[in-house]
Amino acid sequence: MRRRLTAKRLFTGWAVLVYVFLYLPILVVVVYAFNANRDVTYWTGFTTGWFGRALDNQTYLPAVKTSVKIAFLNSIVATVLGTAAALALARMKKGWRVPFDVLVYLTLVVPEIVIAVASLIFFVQAHANLSIFPTLGWKTILLAHIVFNASVVTLIVRARFVGMGSGLEEASFDLGAGPIGTFRQVTLPRLYPAVVAGALLSFTFSFDDYVLSAFNAGGATQTWPMVIFAAVRFGVTPAINALATMMLGVTLVLILATGIVLRRGRGDVSGDGRGLGAALGLS
Repeated sequence: MRRRLTAKRLFTGWAVLVYVFLYLPILVVVVYAFNANRDVTYWTGFTTGWFGRALDNQTYLPAVKTSVKIAFLNSIVATVLGTAAALALARMKKGWRVPFDVLVYLTLVVPEIVIAVASLIFFVQAHANLSIFPTLGWKTILLAHIVFNASVVTLIVRARFVGMGSGLEEASFDLGAGPIGTFRQVTLPRLYPAVVAGALLSFTFSFDDYVLSAFNAGGATQTWPMVIFAAVRFGVTPAINALATMMLGVTLVLILATGIVLRRGRGDVSGDGRGLGAALGLS
């Protein structure tokens, strides 16, 4: 018994050390974002002025707007494509489904820099051969992000859809509803937590992505992570710490919202079908 308690304490202590090693540098960045001294190595007092100065900077603010625009459009398109792919793959025969499953998983498993290089080559060649294809810029960043995040949404929505079963959809058809009515009034409301979670995650991944953005931005477009990385190369300032803290805050809020949505959607999915006839206007 004592050995078990000793081993448990050792593992607990080791876990604490690992978490401290991972998150202490982040905590230091957040704390020194409120440092009144321009020299980030010496604490002289508390201030929030660096956040305003960072956002007033003519280099930082346009990059923030670009990142928000790309992340917002990415979340919409990736959610639509990922949800459609999840529904199609869940109903597809195994022989046809396996190749598409491999493509979805490869997008997430392959190192991001490999996808970045491949997308850069594709965009350059496509623009050279197709005049309608955009040059490197925020549009190519958006397309690269959509490819990655659509796979994330597909896995989330598909897991929810497979877990729901098909009983309520079959009951909806028996009550006289068509495919579109069944999807709109039965399937989609039950998928809503997974769809929202996928949209939030795709926004988060796009908002703080650096590798895909850096490779596909061209020379005239800069996202928020790209600006921060470029600024850090010339030295860390409280304004950089403030930018990093704001990015961390946005990411944590979106991840927390995703967790809340997924947790609320973990209940018995069969309960989502209460009043099915009334929802369809058939009772």
